[in-house]
Amino acid sequence: MRTHQAERAAAGTLHGIDRLIRNVRTGRFERSLAALTAAGALVTAAEVFLEHDKASFGNKWMWAPVALGPVGAAAGVAGVFSRRMAKTALPLASAAIVANGLQGTWLHLRGIRQKPGGLSNLRYNLEMGPPLFAPLLVTMVGGMGVLASVLRREP
Repeated sequence: MRTHQAERAAAGTLHGIDRLIRNVRTGRFERSLAALTAAGALVTAAEVFLEHDKASFGNKWMWAPVALGPVGAAAGVAGVFSRRMAKTALPLASAAIVANGLQGTWLHLRGIRQKPGGLSNLRYNLEMGPPLFAPLLVTMVGGMGVLASVLRREP
C-alpha cells in the first residue's frame, strides 16, 4: 500500500487529463462538480430571469427555472459539505432542473412554431423568437448535479 507521501510525489508528476482522472477515481471531483452545479444554477437562474423579464413573464412556467436556480444552488453547496446531501438533495434538485430544461426546450420550440410563418420561416423565427437552445444549457447544469451525485466521494 502506498504511503501518503508517495501519493503526493506521484501526484506531482500527473498533468492535465491524468490529474482529472485521478481526482475522479479518488472522489475529489464529486465535490468540485457539486460546487460547479451550485454556481451554474445561480448564474443560469439570473440570466433566465433577465431574459424572461424581457418577455414580461408571459407564461407562468417562465418562473420555474428562476425558482429552481436557488434550489439547485443550495443543493450544490450542501453537496459540497455533506455526503448525505450530495446523495439525496442534489440529485432531486438536479433532476427537477433537467426536467424543467427539457420542458423549456419544448415550450421554446412551441413559441417558435407560433411565430408568423412557423417552422417554414425557421431561420428568422429562430433569431427573433425564444432561444431554442438556452433551456438545454439549464438542462446541462442539472446534468452536472446528477453526475456529481453518482460519482464516488472521497473518504
